[in-house]
Amino acid sequence: MDIVILAVVIAVVVIGALGGLIVGSRRKKQLPPPPPAAPDITAPPAEPHVGDEAETPREEPRRTIEEVDLPDGSAPVVVEEPPAEAPGIEIPEPTAGRLIRLRTRLSRSQNALGKGLLTLLSREHLDEDTWEEIEDTLLTADVGVQPTQELVERLRERVKVLGTRTPEELRTLLREELVTLVGRDMDRAVKTEPEDRKPGIVMVVGVNGTGKTTTTGKLARVLVADGQSVVLGAADTFRAAAADQLQTWGERVGAHTVRGPEGGDPASVAFDAVKEGKEMGANVVLIDTAGRLHTKTGLMDELGKVKRVVEKQAPVDEVLLVLDATTGQNGLVQARVFSEVVDITGIVLTKLDGTAKGGIVVAVQRELGVPVKLVGLGEGADDLAPFEPEAFVDALIGE
Repeated sequence: MDIVILAVVIAVVVIGALGGLIVGSRRKKQLPPPPPAAPDITAPPAEPHVGDEAETPREEPRRTIEEVDLPDGSAPVVVEEPPAEAPGIEIPEPTAGRLIRLRTRLSRSQNALGKGLLTLLSREHLDEDTWEEIEDTLLTADVGVQPTQELVERLRERVKVLGTRTPEELRTLLREELVTLVGRDMDRAVKTEPEDRKPGIVMVVGVNGTGKTTTTGKLARVLVADGQSVVLGAADTFRAAAADQLQTWGERVGAHTVRGPEGGDPASVAFDAVKEGKEMGANVVLIDTAGRLHTKTGLMDELGKVKRVVEKQAPVDEVLLVLDATTGQNGLVQARVFSEVVDITGIVLTKLDGTAKGGIVVAVQRELGVPVKLVGLGEGADDLAPFEPEAFVDALIGE
């Protein structure tokens, strides 16, 4: 019995010891971790100097304000700016034969008229229907009714007399008749050199959008290329930036520009331009006029006033009307109105390379009884050319 009691006591003791070991291990696992040790605080790295790596600042000798030499203020420091380079003056392309050099550009859009006529005239039988097609071709090209009828009558008569019609004979025939229609004997020189005085005075008129101011600038290049000195009068004071545009054109070729305040009196600007042209001994004064006004004053009344005021100093030698060749019959209406006020002496046709309506040359000359003197054949600075009937017709009918 004693042995059993002893075994039970030993078992109880063993179980109790095992339980204590288990509880003790669990408590050790649940204990919170010890707080982290406080980090060592060190000084932040110094800002690096130019070209140096970051490092601890070095002891450097420093000067007090008394040791620093300061300017006494008697001579301020002046920073000299480099002088602005003046824009170079361009040398315009010579005008002699300029239209011939531009013939290819002109013929790209114009020779549809000439080729169409040659094709119709080359038919084996020229019946009434064919002649009506020839008339329609001419009318579509804005030749005009009366000139078309005259040309067709002459062609019919000459083809009948000619009998045989080889391509070369037809081309020669058509060329001769078109040159006659365009007018080879008209005086197409721009009058800029009066015999008894200087300068010659040229007014440029036309509605806005036709290229009037640009044409004035290009005309200045034409005259400079021919050895003449030019003064520009920016009398289009009612269109924003018109004077700036004209002055830019003048600066390119060394032409002086006279301008006034925006919205000012155009006649006053034109008067001053002629006055300065005289004082400078210029060969030509070009006056760019307004194409529309922002006032109640009529445009035509204002143009008439400009011409009258200018003529108090000297007669106006040329009045050039700028027309957009693409406007066709509308251009003829404009021409008619302008001619009633300022006695147009010559026509400038712009945008002639962008239309197949080359017949406007004939129509506007018939309408006003004045010649086409200049034609614009593109956007380039030297794309304004003196009008030459033979070169123009050659461009129409092709080689």
